[in-house]
Amino acid sequence: MFIRLGYEIGIRCSQPTPMMTFLSVDLARRPDIVSERGPISDPVVKMGEVTDPFGNICMRMVVPAGGLNLTYDAVIKDGGHPDPVNPGAAAVAVEKLPPECLPYLSASRYCETDRFGALAWRLFGEIEPGWARVQAICDYVHQRLTFSYGYKPSLRTAMEAHEERAGVCRDYAHLAVTLCRCMNMPARYVNGYMGDIGVTDNPAPMDFNAWFEVFLDDRWYTFDARHNIPRIGRVVVARGRDAADIPLIQTFGKHELTTFKVWTSREADSALTEPHNKADVSLLTPWFSERWSRLVQQREHERKH
Repeated sequence: MFIRLGYEIGIRCSQPTPMMTFLSVDLARRPDIVSERGPISDPVVKMGEVTDPFGNICMRMVVPAGGLNLTYDAVIKDGGHPDPVNPGAAAVAVEKLPPECLPYLSASRYCETDRFGALAWRLFGEIEPGWARVQAICDYVHQRLTFSYGYKPSLRTAMEAHEERAGVCRDYAHLAVTLCRCMNMPARYVNGYMGDIGVTDNPAPMDFNAWFEVFLDDRWYTFDARHNIPRIGRVVVARGRDAADIPLIQTFGKHELTTFKVWTSREADSALTEPHNKADVSLLTPWFSERWSRLVQQREHERKH
């Protein structure tokens, strides 16, 4: 199976501004790329590739005064299999965890484990440690939050998402990661591409997606509290403790986002000759899900009565 993926991002700056991007396909998946165009900047700027402490690839550049557009378009080979499911996977005792897992047990910028401990153990303490417990956490987060871009404070933490009962995919991931860490299971945040392959098309605007991974037995397993079903065609871009570690775009100065388009879809072949599929709805304008609209109406009704 072939997957077409890419982005077009526009940045406006009033003066030359250093910038880093976490937009490159994960190193382990790069051999699967069969056609590629970019990243290309307009105007042309010098770009350097570096590796961060988590093993992610990021690009460094200086955005000129006035800004630039970044574009990338590629086709990647994929096995077409859904996320692996292993109900027998067991949690690993903390004292037996590999050292590299330990940072993923602690609190981080958006994952306040110290505020969730009592709730987590009350909700999930009686569930068998391992896959069943992680799935119970996914079920809880999936039901607890309502997805909508129209209600998206960029600095929302796991606790704020839990109390507001709303968010986007990063909020689902942050909340699930936090609850897993409270239950002594290493969990890390993942950002990447995931199109509507093998499922009904989603009316939300196309975007990068966030999910999470949990260390069970002797490996990391993929989980997704927002969709809460195994999905086909995930392409990892970066992993970290939470979104603060792997921002898609990080500028070291003031900037304005002028364009943000992402595409991910199944492709018939590996050529880049046909135009990619663009979403009809822009991420730069509010988009509300039907569920969120119903929730707002219900709250307004309760407030008046």
